[in-house]
Amino acid sequence: MSGLLLLEQSLNGLQFGLMLFLLAAGLTLVFGIMDMINLAHGSLYMIGAYFAATFVQLTGSFIAAIPLTLAATAIVGMLLEVTILRRLYARDHMSQVLATFALILITNEVVRIIWGSQPMPLSTPALLSGPVELLPGLSYSSYRLVIIAVGVTVAIGLFLLVTKTKTGMLVRAGASNREMATAMGVNIKTLFTLVFGFGATLCAIAGMMLGPILAVQVGMGEDILILAFVVIVIGGIGSIRGAFVGSLLVGIVDTLGRTVIPVLLREFFSPQVASNAGPALASILIYLLMAVVLFWKPQGLFPARG
Repeated sequence: MSGLLLLEQSLNGLQFGLMLFLLAAGLTLVFGIMDMINLAHGSLYMIGAYFAATFVQLTGSFIAAIPLTLAATAIVGMLLEVTILRRLYARDHMSQVLATFALILITNEVVRIIWGSQPMPLSTPALLSGPVELLPGLSYSSYRLVIIAVGVTVAIGLFLLVTKTKTGMLVRAGASNREMATAMGVNIKTLFTLVFGFGATLCAIAGMMLGPILAVQVGMGEDILILAFVVIVIGGIGSIRGAFVGSLLVGIVDTLGRTVIPVLLREFFSPQVASNAGPALASILIYLLMAVVLFWKPQGLFPARG
């Protein structure tokens, strides 16, 4: 395998990992602050992608659709929190899992009713449709470079928000000691709603950015939700830094595994066997990574709450 191909796949892994971080960050905020397992988090990613496809069609502009998509998905997320999820905070985790799994099924059917069963088109912006030459002989998608830039920017902004602002201080206070934060005058209900809306916004960013690369279709949130849970287990539940590191590890291992393993298998097996077994073994690598991390550090790489 050439070095340029390896570099290209590493960039693909970085891009995928950063989008995973947007989902995992919202998920770990909700779990770390609200102590709630929300399986319907991936549904917000799907809804964000559908809103993006819809608003791009209505406005004719990818840029104009961005604020509309983020606002609409945040509103849906906050409405879900106020009407349904708020009633689950006092329940045990098994009840939360069952209820939010039901939400996945309901959301899939609602999306199918509104938008239909066929995938929706969401095209790459015309300005970013061409490649950029990074090195002699290495051209890379300009759109994927923008995804990397957006992911890094959001990660830095989220870190600064959580660690350097009053809002972040309230979030961390609510995560570490909910009763004390309430006694100090923090409106926990409002805080939880805003955090959930913020997590939904992160999902919308990921859905909108990945929509032109992946299919915008019913059920698209389930597979990526599994990876998001793997990320927060590897990184440490409730840790933004852990979510970031875990996302990059999972993204790079998954992408490189799907590229390198089939090449290695072709050295020993027929091309057909290599092409069939390679993706399956690459998927297993992610869970092997999780097992190794948990064996070494049972609480994840950066265990924290808040």
